[in-house]
Amino acid sequence: MEPTQLSQELRQGKSPDMTRRRWIIGLSMLGGSMGQLVSLYQTGIVDHLPDPPGPFDADRVDASNYAYSRFNSPDGPIMVVNYALTAWLASAGGIDRARRNPLLPIAMGVKLLIDGVTSAELAREEWSENKAFCEYCQVATLCSFASIVLAVPEVMTAVRTLLGRRDKNSAAEGNTQ
Repeated sequence: MEPTQLSQELRQGKSPDMTRRRWIIGLSMLGGSMGQLVSLYQTGIVDHLPDPPGPFDADRVDASNYAYSRFNSPDGPIMVVNYALTAWLASAGGIDRARRNPLLPIAMGVKLLIDGVTSAELAREEWSENKAFCEYCQVATLCSFASIVLAVPEVMTAVRTLLGRRDKNSAAEGNTQ
């Protein structure tokens, strides 16, 4: 697709799938913003993250061994990169990508499922180690789950497109044999 057409379709295109993709991009930006806030705390740029009432203690959770146990790094910057990848997958391709390039929405759907499972496991670990949650991380988790729901229609169209192509190719091969 030409860059001019892609720009126009992404910015001005109107379809239910495009609306849902925009929501996924926005939720990914929100999830990434939560990771940015956590990163500011985990790297000493800010000294405290405020908490709402409830089972939340972002300072304790985000300073715990749990939060620094992967890749010799705090987990906040990893969240930022993760949500940026999701936004990239949601923004890649034009308005009818489920039919023109079905692997893009399928890749996005797989990524979102992995994010959802990972977020749930991380929340379990967070609670298990700290008996508290980081509310910023849990907002990001909600963004992941909402994005999964939003992605389903486009992913299903992409899967049907791939299966339809396979069926047409199989039928064409059967006619030539």
